[in-house]
Amino acid sequence: MTAIYIVRHAVAEERDAERWSDDSERPLSADGEKRFRRAARGLRVLVPEVDLVLSSPYVRAWRTAEILHEEAGWPSPERSDLLGASRAPADGLDAIGARPEASSIAVVGHDPYLSHFISILLTADLDAVRIELKKGGVVRIDDNVLRWYVTPKTLVSIR
Repeated sequence: MTAIYIVRHAVAEERDAERWSDDSERPLSADGEKRFRRAARGLRVLVPEVDLVLSSPYVRAWRTAEILHEEAGWPSPERSDLLGASRAPADGLDAIGARPEASSIAVVGHDPYLSHFISILLTADLDAVRIELKKGGVVRIDDNVLRWYVTPKTLVSIR
């Protein structure tokens, strides 16, 4: 595998146990979806294609992955329970390792899971590296090297 794109889900609705007793059902906010659509168009310029998009099954991550398909032209997402917010970040290695035919994979999920996953990819240590991954932010790692991190605000500015 050459490239892994780590995408944190876009801005979601505030936690509200009365509306979503199961936090995995909490959706993106209307504004979060609108802003991420614009960010995804900028991402399309930076990364016109990937081979595979794996997503957490949580509603907010899944919708973010669908927007990547709709706006960036990336493949339709595939569900990976190994990327759920309650999983161990090391489980992400199994998710991407199960697809050796893909030379570029996008992983859509949650923080702090993704920050720890990035640390594992770069150092094999859960806590060696800490990146404050903004909602809708994207990190690119090639062969265990951090190539770039771009915030959603920067993605929106790319034409």
